[in-house]
Amino acid sequence: MSVSGSSRAFDTINECLSLVHSDSTEIQEKALQTLASITKVSPQNRSIIAETDKAIPTLATLTNSSSRIIQTLSLLTLFNLSLNPELKQSLADMETIYHLNSLIKTSSSSSLESSKLASSLICSLAMHDKNKAKFGVAGTVELLVRGIEGSHASDAHHLLSCLAELVHFHGNCTLAVRAGAVAVLLRVVQNTDSEDLAGTSLAVLSLLARFDEGLNRLKRSDEIVKVMLSVMKGRSLLSKEGAADILIRLFDDSEGCVNEALMLPEFSSVLADLCVRGSVRVRDKADLLMRKLAKVSLDSGMEIEACSQTLY
Repeated sequence: MSVSGSSRAFDTINECLSLVHSDSTEIQEKALQTLASITKVSPQNRSIIAETDKAIPTLATLTNSSSRIIQTLSLLTLFNLSLNPELKQSLADMETIYHLNSLIKTSSSSSLESSKLASSLICSLAMHDKNKAKFGVAGTVELLVRGIEGSHASDAHHLLSCLAELVHFHGNCTLAVRAGAVAVLLRVVQNTDSEDLAGTSLAVLSLLARFDEGLNRLKRSDEIVKVMLSVMKGRSLLSKEGAADILIRLFDDSEGCVNEALMLPEFSSVLADLCVRGSVRVRDKADLLMRKLAKVSLDSGMEIEACSQTLY
């Protein structure tokens, strides 16, 4: 951008930030529309706004406006700012996080768009690892779990994606498990026809299973091996991979889970089928599961179906 262009952008941004304080909703909307537009494609304009005194707190406050349009436009502008990697940490101050939490907490059919944008912004900010713990402290993880539990299937995807990013941090995994995430996510997997929702839920469960809290809760879930078998029989490759990941962790931790699988007549034949017809990653995971079954079977004197023996 030229010096004159940069100067014009600076003037426009300052004028708009002044106008958002207007008592006129119409003037506020026009100013925010301009800010959302000029930050959509210009990293430099995003930086100018971020460096302007009190700009970010002002935009964060406007996310709680009684006007849905002003809510949406202010969230959209903040989301655009978050696309600059160097701005993610400064945008995630606790006051802004609490504003975003309030939008998720009070989401309804009339404010669904604001809830989706708030979740998208949280997800974007959480990509900066140092921000993940802040959301945990602010109670965002528990809010997301409750939101997923209480939402319609069509409305849950943005909340699930947000939770998936936050639980890459161990502390947030603990918070999610204690908030009942395992049971909530398993219900989503079993009760939805949406492959995207099921796949994302399984991906989150796999992340929770990396640590003892999540793995222990999964082991205590009713018929967990049978549920994962059902996923591998009829879901998308993404879901099959997620289910296989969870089973690998369960088998590594619990011989009882392996024995449960050996008692299911279809289990080894489903794995054998995936070893042949799955994606590369699914085939590798199915092969590993088959080997674990074979080892326990040999150690215990049990027999795996003949179809599995032909693989080795």
